[in-house]
Amino acid sequence: MAADTAVETSAPADGVVEVVMNAPPVNALTVQGWFDLAGAITDAGRKPDTRVVVLRSEGKGFNAGVDIKEMQNTDGFDALVGANRGCYAAFGAVYECEVPVIAAVHGFCLGGGIGLAGNADIVVASDDAFFGLPEVKQGALGAATHLSRLVPQHLMRAMVYTTRTVSAAELHQHGSVLEVTTRDSLRARALEVAAEIADKDPYVIRRAKESLNGIDPVDVKRSYRFEQGFTFELNLMGAGDRHRDAFVSGTKKAE
Repeated sequence: MAADTAVETSAPADGVVEVVMNAPPVNALTVQGWFDLAGAITDAGRKPDTRVVVLRSEGKGFNAGVDIKEMQNTDGFDALVGANRGCYAAFGAVYECEVPVIAAVHGFCLGGGIGLAGNADIVVASDDAFFGLPEVKQGALGAATHLSRLVPQHLMRAMVYTTRTVSAAELHQHGSVLEVTTRDSLRARALEVAAEIADKDPYVIRRAKESLNGIDPVDVKRSYRFEQGFTFELNLMGAGDRHRDAFVSGTKKAE
């Protein structure tokens, strides 16, 4: 188990490491939670006997992003900077994990959840899963880099501007979700896919992961960092606080 109880690690089968987010009520991770998630995934990939990592969650949904309440209840900018750095670390850990990462997504996959699923090698989802970026409603930007790995360019832009969501079935049609199954079967199916990978030569699989990252047309870490710069600008101009305060207070729209 990682240092933060919101992130748990186990080995359910030979060569398979399971990293589980469990931060009720909606798996919106604290600053520490994001760094712990990054550490758990990185550590799992570095173990010589690990052949594949399964990333999933307990509770209502996969991930609802950062803990906005923590951010608004912290004086100064420490929580804002921490959340940005923590997300950057966690998304990077998934992408740079030395072995393939399978994201098993159920329920909501929003904000930071998109960063995790978008950087995963394979996504398996339950039939109740939906994906989206609500950032503009909260005076922030980011993870369009990762959403563009899940949906075509024009749909990605529409999702950013309107904050609409798409279903797992829609992503399956685009090819970015490998399979759609029931929630009750999600973990088992993700582990079955993991077993298919774990059965292969581990040295070859690690080189395959390295080679596929090497031919990616977009540097996901640099691209995401560029997006984050606009979140800092929005915060400096006051838009970030206005919208986050509205979210915490339950007000639908910040004036």
